[in-house]
Amino acid sequence: MTFTADLGQGEEVEPARKKAEALGIKDIYIEDVREEFVRDYVFPMFRSNALYEGVYLLGTSIARPLIAKRQIEIAQETGADAVCHGATGKGNDQVRFELGYYALKPDIRVIAPWREWELNSRTSLIQYAEANGIEVPASKKSGEAPYSMDANLLHISYEGNILEDPWAAPEEDMFTRSVSPENAPDVPTSVEIEFEQGDPVAIDGVYLSPAAMLTKLNELGGANGIGRSDIVESRFIGMKSRGVYETPGGTILLQARRAMESICLDRGQMHLKDELMPKYAELLYNGFWWSPEREMLQAAIDDTQKFVSGVVRLKLYKGNVMVTGRKSKYSLYDEEVVTFEEDSVYDQKDAQGFIKLQALRLRTLAQSRYLSKD
Repeated sequence: MTFTADLGQGEEVEPARKKAEALGIKDIYIEDVREEFVRDYVFPMFRSNALYEGVYLLGTSIARPLIAKRQIEIAQETGADAVCHGATGKGNDQVRFELGYYALKPDIRVIAPWREWELNSRTSLIQYAEANGIEVPASKKSGEAPYSMDANLLHISYEGNILEDPWAAPEEDMFTRSVSPENAPDVPTSVEIEFEQGDPVAIDGVYLSPAAMLTKLNELGGANGIGRSDIVESRFIGMKSRGVYETPGGTILLQARRAMESICLDRGQMHLKDELMPKYAELLYNGFWWSPEREMLQAAIDDTQKFVSGVVRLKLYKGNVMVTGRKSKYSLYDEEVVTFEEDSVYDQKDAQGFIKLQALRLRTLAQSRYLSKD
């Protein structure tokens, strides 16, 4: 049997059915999991503002736990004793899938053709597919292996081909989800995003489901040249990898969420949350979505989002996402306190004692180490 998850990747879904039918497979599972994907995986991840190594929005990483979960559910429903994935023996996905399998069904058998068969390159894979009548995407240029691409509602990634050289610039015709910033409209797009407890719920006053929300943000971002990134990342298995990504909606969402949190979160909450974020991102990147430590961090992160509600206004322009306003009934921003004009809330003389107390250890250190030398 085969399983294909419709995560919003686009045209890959129905061809997968035809390919399975052509191979004589009778039990073909193709399921639309877009709403579950965004609601239960993408949005919880974004509540942490997760960025792996400071730049990667984890578009591939966050899709694997859901695929693994559904595979195990189908295996249990049908009595299958094994599951299979097509990830290579060099990448992260083999780890992500299999950690998910074992976390959800410890006794499951895993079949990984890339590791078990004589498939030591993409070229040999293509040759095997052609010899067995299996259609595979071809490169636009004759004689070249195709890009390795992964797509879902959050992003699309490109690896391989000329991108294996980290000095080689991506070709413009490779991109599928965004116009180049140079060709984006000369007039900026203004948009307002409403949040409830950390998650986006409406765009310009129109309430949308999670999947519809991300779809709309992708449209807005792609049309304005937003969301392209060129990254050399550290794979879990130990090697460096270069990938190019398009994450238009996610790029907008990250900026909007940070702006919303800036007025709704206490300083201590925000700073500790930022300290936890790299660990959370690393857990997701390395495939530990189902781990107890990720669940522990998620509980802490979700607790911070209880009052992250309000509206953020953004300007989208030629690859840039610019915050132009934010408001919330839970805002911690107090104009009477921060004003440069006269106020009755804050006595500026109080700052003198505060500064002296903060400087006490520095003054003591200076007296002990430097002034004593005289």
